[in-house]
Amino acid sequence: MNEIYKYLASSFGLSFVITVVLGPLLIPVLRKLKFGQNVRDDGPQRHLQKTGTPTMGGLMFLIGTAIAGFSMLRPGISLGGAKEGLLVLVITLGFGIIGFLDDFIKIGLKRSLGLRAREKLLGQIILALGLGVVAVIWLGRGTDVVIPFSGFFVDNGLRFDLTPVGYLIFVTLVVVGASNAVNLTDGLDGLAAGTTVVAVIPFIAIALVNGIGGVALVLAALAGGCIGFLIYNRYPAKIFMGDTGSLALGGGLGAAVVLTRSEVFLVIVGGVFVLEALSVILQVISFKTTGKRILRMSPLHHHFELIGWSEVRVVITFWLTGVFFGLIGLLGIYNLT
Repeated sequence: MNEIYKYLASSFGLSFVITVVLGPLLIPVLRKLKFGQNVRDDGPQRHLQKTGTPTMGGLMFLIGTAIAGFSMLRPGISLGGAKEGLLVLVITLGFGIIGFLDDFIKIGLKRSLGLRAREKLLGQIILALGLGVVAVIWLGRGTDVVIPFSGFFVDNGLRFDLTPVGYLIFVTLVVVGASNAVNLTDGLDGLAAGTTVVAVIPFIAIALVNGIGGVALVLAALAGGCIGFLIYNRYPAKIFMGDTGSLALGGGLGAAVVLTRSEVFLVIVGGVFVLEALSVILQVISFKTTGKRILRMSPLHHHFELIGWSEVRVVITFWLTGVFFGLIGLLGIYNLT
């Protein structure tokens, strides 16, 4: 057990250090290339001062995560679940590439729309389906879904088999939904990175309980990278992660829950992401059906800004809310293994 913690600490630390070191190297380059954030005029007015802040900073923690992940999953380190860990890493980087292309087209090539929505969605669906197929056929993941908290009532909990086709559809919804929910959450300094760290920790525990140490190692690297990134991304941010980072974080979380058989747990542990996504959906539905908005602005974090909360207060409150959801989610694994 001590060996497991040593590897987790090494994965976390290596990713953290690499990300921190990359900051002073990458930020001036992005600033020189004028890869700066474009801020919407219809958003909170205080955000206009962020215009021009370097973006695409997700490259920092993705590089850190990749180096730490691949080095810790090398032959000779046997914690179980090495293949699963590699798959989580590949999916994370795959979603990061989609985000990078979108950012580069918008910012580097100065095309305001970036990738078309259908192009981004198609890429995400292909990656999610690929994950599902590999998990079921190559890794023997099966097509059953575990119900959180059911272990309190039934020994080993309740599991429902969705059949191969149903499960692939389910995986696609989970992974694509997670990626875009994190993307929506990335609207305030430090919000997405910090909330992701909070969400990752329970899934490290779930991966270890299920004997899938490889996934835990990659998640530890992702957490280390995010915390390293927060040194530069906390308020007032010196750099933003862009779609490069936010899509990758959500995709990585989605892949991890699929391979640890904890897909439904993501709705609980990632409650902040769920609330952010729901706020957008409900706002759109309300405006289109009644002509009225239920929030001052969506996603949810902007609503709190517009009712007078400071940016730091919103971010810390959302982090703490994420901790609360994470603790509830951990309770849900009782007697499920």
